[in-house]
Amino acid sequence: MTQASSIIMKSFPSNMEKYGATGALVQMEGFPVGQNSVVIHFSCEDCSVEESRIESSGGKVKKSKFSIGEYGFISLAIDTEGNMFGLHSLK
Repeated sequence: MTQASSIIMKSFPSNMEKYGATGALVQMEGFPVGQNSVVIHFSCEDCSVEESRIESSGGKVKKSKFSIGEYGFISLAIDTEGNMFGLHSLK
C-alpha cells in the first residue's frame, strides 16, 4: 500500500517491464466512491513532460507529478470535457 499526502493506493500485482493491463484501488480526498471514481492512466516516459502540455491544450493540471513509491510517478489532470485522467512514468 502506498500513501502520498491525501491519497491511499493499493495496487494489483504487475510486471513494470512487460505490457499488460494492471490497476489500483485508490482513495483520494474529493472523490467519493461511485462518482467519477474511474481514472485512466496513460503510460509515458516522464509524466512531467506530458503534464507541461496539458494547459496549452485546454486542460487543467489537478495535481502535478508526485511519487507513488516503488511504482514511479503520476500526474493528475482534467481534460477539456471535465474528465480526470492520469499520466504514469517510472522516472
